[in-house]
Amino acid sequence: MTSFSIGETDFLRAGLPHQVISGAIHYFRVHPDQWQDRIRKARLMGLNTIETYVAWNAHEPRRGEWDASGWNDLGRFLDLIQAEGMDAIVRPGPYICAEWHNGGLPNWLTAGERELRSSEPTYLAEVSEYLRRVYEIVAPRQIDRGGPVVLVQIENEYGAYGSDKAYLEALVALTRDAGITVPLTTVDQPTDRMLADGSLPELHKTGSFGSRSAERLATLRAHQPTGPLMCSEFWDGWFDWWGGVHHTTDVAAAASDLDELLAAGASVNIYMFHGGTNFGLTNGANHKGRYLPIVTSYDYDAPLDEAGNPTAKFFAFRDVIAKYAPVPEELPAPAAAAPAFSVPLTSAGAWTDAAASTPASAAPTTFDELEHLSALVRYDVTLPEGRGGLLRVDAVRDLAWVSVDGQTVGTLSRTRHERALRIPDGRTLSILVEDQGRVNYDHRLGEEKGLIGTPSLDGVPLKGWSSTPLDVAALAARTGARVAKSSEDVVSGPSAWIAEFDLASPADLFLDTAAWSKGYAFLNGFFLGRYWRNGPQRTLFAPAPATTSGANRLVVLELEELFAPTADFVSGAMLGDTEE
Repeated sequence: MTSFSIGETDFLRAGLPHQVISGAIHYFRVHPDQWQDRIRKARLMGLNTIETYVAWNAHEPRRGEWDASGWNDLGRFLDLIQAEGMDAIVRPGPYICAEWHNGGLPNWLTAGERELRSSEPTYLAEVSEYLRRVYEIVAPRQIDRGGPVVLVQIENEYGAYGSDKAYLEALVALTRDAGITVPLTTVDQPTDRMLADGSLPELHKTGSFGSRSAERLATLRAHQPTGPLMCSEFWDGWFDWWGGVHHTTDVAAAASDLDELLAAGASVNIYMFHGGTNFGLTNGANHKGRYLPIVTSYDYDAPLDEAGNPTAKFFAFRDVIAKYAPVPEELPAPAAAAPAFSVPLTSAGAWTDAAASTPASAAPTTFDELEHLSALVRYDVTLPEGRGGLLRVDAVRDLAWVSVDGQTVGTLSRTRHERALRIPDGRTLSILVEDQGRVNYDHRLGEEKGLIGTPSLDGVPLKGWSSTPLDVAALAARTGARVAKSSEDVVSGPSAWIAEFDLASPADLFLDTAAWSKGYAFLNGFFLGRYWRNGPQRTLFAPAPATTSGANRLVVLELEELFAPTADFVSGAMLGDTEE
């Protein structure tokens, strides 16, 4: 068996100095049938290692319902890395950030007042059970047992959050007790405080940064005086949020920074090599004074784009890597344009009008209290004496459509800091609230979703709320089983739509959503994700394994208005305007 260890100045692989040249691929952001393709292209760029986070809430969305199959088959993903002749780095968290909803922590774990990311006993007990399950997959796949795993990370940028050394010590102990023998690392942004707070003397410290490599490596060396230097998150791009721009980085500048790292003898993990997609409802959000939900695409301006095609950055990075390590002569095949065509959408009627499913309560019930994992809850209350007035809410998380007797009268947006709206006279007030993505960074992890507190009308609390959870995936499945109606039979407000089309063979597709407002799209039951005219993202990526030869069915659940009842498929991604 091959050994992997930390020497005085270098990583040692089989006893010889070794420079880790790694790239990040998150298995949970890529269709499993496309894992092998992405891994192989990483090797063709010259990488010798693949790094991945483990998303706890993907594996265990409900407590005790652990799943390590299909999309969650971490073992298979690691086996495919080994089959390509590459090493693997595993970062199991439990917190991962990653612009992933709730930073990877399950909703059931973060609900309530429990102290997170700490040595608090009940939290630590849950984390221990989670890590034990992960290490059952990882331990037999370590390099000293004939597998690909060479490094395992403890927590994730912990110095930006806390400084509970007992917590880190407990994670190390349970990791070693679970049979993990490879070197253990931590990662922090290269500031003195974060590097000091986020690690332990026995852990190998690494840095996360995307520029000024020499300066950042010097700071890292001050805190890690021996062993190899490593940037285990070399940020080669950035993420996008709704209402912003599409972020890109200069190819030559990114390649120069990578060159500076490798020339210094440092090891590197490129974040991201291939970003993939926040399929379904998996996007996170950031909140630094303003709530900003992450878009569906996680293209990240990476060397391999959202659909797995090499970009200019791929070839620039490949040329840099070739100066320091062997690079295969083979190049990835050029990308073929996706099929471009349009098909009509036909109406399938209303879809948010389900009967109330819970008993009335004095205050609205949060998503968390309902143990609801989908995107929407509808709140209904009878207006006293049928009178309107000034509606106020304590907080809306995150976007609400307010209607009276079925007629929309306005919206309340967390991003826009809106909490009040004047409503007309009527019988029933309905507030449809969307969870737009759980914050994935800092101390807002685990915050409740929905209508928070008790809304008031002209200063008087409104009582007697029914809170109806709406599972958008289940509603789409029911819609997809219907016979579509005439396109002229259009309801006002949220409406469902169906399109059918044939393909000669399965193919990657790009669905243009520019003529729609806001909602969710499903192809053959596969949840492509959210769309929103707020931009910057305009297309939704549909991976080829989600399509079929012959008949295909698209279901669109629109929350506002379709400006044109057509589904347009285009030849490539349109991710929005950049800052240039």
